[in-house]
Amino acid sequence: MEHDFDVVIAGGGLNGPALGLALADAGMQVAVVDAAPARARAADAFDGRAYALALASMRLLRGIGIWQVLAEKAQPIRKVTATQARSSGEAGHFGLFFDSAEIEEGVLGQMLEDRFLYRALLEAMQTRLTHIPETQVTGQAADASGIAVSLSDGRTLRARLLVGADGRKSGVAERAGITRTGWDYGQTALVAALDQQIPHEGTAHQVFLPTGPLAVLPLTGDRSSIVWSLTRRQAQAIAALEDADFLDVLAPHIRDITGQIALAGPRFSYPLNLTLANEYTADRVALIGDAAHGVHPIAGQGLNLGLRDVAALAECVVEAARLGEDIGFATTLDRYQGWRRFDSTALALGMDSVNRLFSNDNPLLRAARGLGMGAVNAVPTLRRRFMRQAAGLTIDPMPRLLAGRPL
Repeated sequence: MEHDFDVVIAGGGLNGPALGLALADAGMQVAVVDAAPARARAADAFDGRAYALALASMRLLRGIGIWQVLAEKAQPIRKVTATQARSSGEAGHFGLFFDSAEIEEGVLGQMLEDRFLYRALLEAMQTRLTHIPETQVTGQAADASGIAVSLSDGRTLRARLLVGADGRKSGVAERAGITRTGWDYGQTALVAALDQQIPHEGTAHQVFLPTGPLAVLPLTGDRSSIVWSLTRRQAQAIAALEDADFLDVLAPHIRDITGQIALAGPRFSYPLNLTLANEYTADRVALIGDAAHGVHPIAGQGLNLGLRDVAALAECVVEAARLGEDIGFATTLDRYQGWRRFDSTALALGMDSVNRLFSNDNPLLRAARGLGMGAVNAVPTLRRRFMRQAAGLTIDPMPRLLAGRPL
């Protein structure tokens, strides 16, 4: 039976386009169905939203041909600190301290603003695959030879495989009968960009407060992006403050890190929860990114996890095609699920445990946390292991795109 595309991807955020470009470069016919309008004209406005890209993720972006235009817009992460707040609420001086000079691969990662990454993906899609903006996937029906994908504009596309990259409330997953496991954290993340007095020198800070973690992440220039996890009630009250009052509440927690601060863009807030798909695949369906695993933002691993999915699924699909197999068959999709499900679930639950362990002011746990971080910090081999893991260099087996090799 005729197919309009080899792969249809529902979701035009970041993971969907990245997968589409990887598959298109391997000779596949790909369509990305994007429910949102193209944001190209707004992409030049700084809003402070940014991602901590692991070294392995940078390799993938280089492999799909967009890192070359992004490198000069990124801020290298040269050092990382993780500390418990003192009783005063200010950042502590004891904890974990990672320096990229201790690993041979170089920087630990790069901070990159959303506006630059999205625009690079958007521009690449225009010439390398079929991009369908302002359109939703509204239905799907799989059979022995393919999958029919219904769109909100009335069209039906036929493909061999449908990929759900449509977020935590994935319609693709729901229609495929994939159930989810998860829970609400009772936390909200406040996100903002700051101008700061003290140069950050490429250092990312994670301050563990009793109410939740506060990340201070370096951007280009003397700017930082903060991700501040608070109880829902506290976040609602602080988010409602005027800008000056918001800074007055924030400043005591980070003044040792930043010095004087000023807002450099708008503020955002996001409710936090954990949601894990119980299966990553169904009949001619595969899930990636938040559609497979929506995680806590601690350690900034959400996008990196999604790009690991991209690399693994692209490799499974391309290898199947080269062997003459049907890319939508269970044998192909089972390889992908086996590759990704344990890694992403373990990492998601690990971040969940760290958030629960540190989001309290229990004096016994405070002492245990301090001893644990001190023990890791005192052993160079352990420090290097943690750094390599954060950089995405310990995945086994390592997908080709994450290792810097072509598909």
